[in-house]
Amino acid sequence: MDKVRLGIIGIGNMGSGHIEYINEGACPEIELTAVCDIKENRREWCKENCKEGVVIFDDAIKLMESGLVDAVLVAVPHYDHPKYVIEALNHGLHVISEKPAGVYTKQVREMNEAAAKSDKVFAMMFNQRTNCVYRKMHELVHSGELGAIKRVNWIITDWYRTQAYYNSGGWRATWDGEGGGVLLNQCPHNLDLIQWICGMPSKVRAFCHTGKWHDIEVEDDVTAYLEYPNGATGVFVTTTGDAPGTNRFEVTLEKGKLVCENNELKLYRLDVNEREYCFTATEGFVPPSGHWETVETDGENPQHKGIVNAFAAKILHGTPLVAEGYEGINGLTLSNAMHLSSWLDKEVEIPFDEDLFLEKLTELRKTSKKKNVTEVTFDTKGTY
Repeated sequence: MDKVRLGIIGIGNMGSGHIEYINEGACPEIELTAVCDIKENRREWCKENCKEGVVIFDDAIKLMESGLVDAVLVAVPHYDHPKYVIEALNHGLHVISEKPAGVYTKQVREMNEAAAKSDKVFAMMFNQRTNCVYRKMHELVHSGELGAIKRVNWIITDWYRTQAYYNSGGWRATWDGEGGGVLLNQCPHNLDLIQWICGMPSKVRAFCHTGKWHDIEVEDDVTAYLEYPNGATGVFVTTTGDAPGTNRFEVTLEKGKLVCENNELKLYRLDVNEREYCFTATEGFVPPSGHWETVETDGENPQHKGIVNAFAAKILHGTPLVAEGYEGINGLTLSNAMHLSSWLDKEVEIPFDEDLFLEKLTELRKTSKKKNVTEVTFDTKGTY
């Protein structure tokens, strides 16, 4: 095999975007051979936009059983991500899932168990891990050269969305269709990155405001406090209602502070370890000396193309993935913990009671309102 024959399941905003860059030749080891969507208008779009020879299906299982694909990319609404990943693995296919891994961790554990029993490649579409600034942050924090983490702050409020966006799909911004709001749709990347770079907190206290800035039933404004096993603390703030928004990620460590903003990474490097300085300094008000550095990166940020190319390379050559599929549960654990904390109005420890979370989510799904809207597919270019 010199190319991976790929099928895409779900041709909405993300699925159509994947087709476009594959058509442009951005993934030389991928051959798009089949696509699938249950909606006729999306299949019509495929007829106009897919290259000759790509077979169009109205059923995902038919696509998997067609013999036309070696792997599938799952880009359907959130609740069905684990379902189709498991089906693909059971059909002997490699699989890559769009974010989030699912809606609740108990469901995703079943998916990970199925993957553990399979010899097929399973990847997550955490395309922000390909961004050079986040890769460099990961490298610097995990190298240990800056000491232990003391504080983490991420204000990520540039996920602006209009009411038209939320009205664009019947499943959007509903508990029964999407399973959440900004935490489940926009922030899986950020929640993955914060745990990938800084590790998993042990406690969460969150305030998730539902329909604060839009006519929706799920959260569009979140403020969360995080506490880490070593005593470090963090704050995570996000919304889809701020204009202009902010994207500033700070990690304060014993020997300096990393600041990621405007696609630039800066480091304030201390001349001494602050913990040592604190207890040896004779002055009461003078902070330890240091200096700002602009951190050099390789400048590469291939995004979705990088994830798909690494997926193909893993299948063909055995080289590493950007994000293993089983890692999808980590960021979801954070969003589930934030929701549960807000619902219970108290601090939640990680690991949390997954059965209680599912019970609360099920209650919300029962009262979720169906939307009667005209489906709209937006161009997603430039949204990351």
